[in-house]
Amino acid sequence: MLAPKRVRWRKVMKGDTRGFAQTGNDVSYGDYGLMAIECGWLTSRQIEAARVSMTRKMKRDAKVWIRIFPQKPVTKKPAETRMGKGKGPSDHWVAVVQPGTMLYEIQSDDGQVTRDALAAAAHKLPIKCKVIARGEIG
Repeated sequence: MLAPKRVRWRKVMKGDTRGFAQTGNDVSYGDYGLMAIECGWLTSRQIEAARVSMTRKMKRDAKVWIRIFPQKPVTKKPAETRMGKGKGPSDHWVAVVQPGTMLYEIQSDDGQVTRDALAAAAHKLPIKCKVIARGEIG
């Protein structure tokens, strides 16, 4: 699973996901990309599941870039614990995604297989996404 090696703060506030992505919102590396249409959190497990689905569909015949990284810790208190006594320990890591964020990119010769692979990856994610080709406006 993806996780940062070290972080500045062990626990962070929830924050908000309003607005559109100002950076990381175009196809920079590959020929096709998977762009988020709505905001949300993606866990490291979801990011990895989508990557595995994509690479299996492509039969490992293409170059894949993961454009997001889970660097926000999410805390969770144990089950059946009374209220109070502070914030719980860190449970998992999430990536904050805004509309317009490019999640994955693929470079391959076969365009239709690439689109199918990105669509398969989108089914693994809890947010709405769409496939974008290089040069298209999202």
